[in-house]
Amino acid sequence: MRLSVRVLIVDDSAVFRKILEKGIQVDSCIEVVATAVDPFDARDKILEYEPDVVTCDIEMPKMNGIEFVRRLMPQYPIPVIVVSSISESVFDAMDAGAVGFVAKPNATSPDSVQRFILELINKIREASKAKILPCEAAKVKKNSSKLIKKHEVIGIGASTGGTEAIFSLLRQLPEGLPGIVIVQHIPPVFSKMFAERLDKQTHFKVKEADNGDLIEKNHVYLAPGDKHMQLRHTEKGYSLKVFSGEKVSGHCPSVDVLFESIANEVGDKAIGVILTGMGYDGAKGIAMMKRKGAITLGQDEKSCVVYGMPKAAFELNGITKQASLELMGSFMMRYLN
Repeated sequence: MRLSVRVLIVDDSAVFRKILEKGIQVDSCIEVVATAVDPFDARDKILEYEPDVVTCDIEMPKMNGIEFVRRLMPQYPIPVIVVSSISESVFDAMDAGAVGFVAKPNATSPDSVQRFILELINKIREASKAKILPCEAAKVKKNSSKLIKKHEVIGIGASTGGTEAIFSLLRQLPEGLPGIVIVQHIPPVFSKMFAERLDKQTHFKVKEADNGDLIEKNHVYLAPGDKHMQLRHTEKGYSLKVFSGEKVSGHCPSVDVLFESIANEVGDKAIGVILTGMGYDGAKGIAMMKRKGAITLGQDEKSCVVYGMPKAAFELNGITKQASLELMGSFMMRYLN
């Protein structure tokens, strides 16, 4: 039985490979078994060393990281963490099958490098417990929904594997839904890129949330990567409070912060959804939503990349119905209709 997570580092920079190798092995549970200079070298090292997790740059010689992940997954379904400069291309890597990403640090700032190493260690630990699921094209629902007016807000929370799960779920849903508010554990800057990507690739109007935003039908609001988001009932309808704060349930933004506000402000006129993710954030909040009469859905173990947050919510009796990601949209529509 392996006591440590075996990691393969793939990066064309010898200096950066050394920084990663030295940095992440500060954690006694992580062992760098090999490094590779490009995807072809990585393929040979995977066969030789059988790593549990691979870290991979995007811009590399001979083959970029996105194509490497796309080709790797069918033959060797190993969790891959993309380590790259800030760019929307990380989401292309997630589409291809990567389970997470970390932005490269400012090399001139020791504090930036230290924060990066700690974040990467956490991502490696999460990835080592992740399941690699087959990539399937989501079907876009083009029909308009005929909704009972009871439900006014949909809240969604996710972490590891959540960017693809959220994209898949939104693509299952029709137009005409109540406003959707989302907390996805994601670094700052990337949250805005993710919102813009969803805006382009779904029929919803998606934006990174701003303080004071009024929630509108067929709109999606994504919490910024470093701020909490709450919902408030006002004379004009539901509005958003976006603010900096300490971590709650280990995160900022926190799913619990959002869900507890929905429970208090919307009550039985809300639907809550908790998707794949490591840890327990959102479990208390969605249980509170259920106690207030909301319909609550949790992603099932088989379809989760990491069955952590939905499991914690289920064990707190916070889930009305568990469903696979593929069927989640259908169950949401069943309750909405």
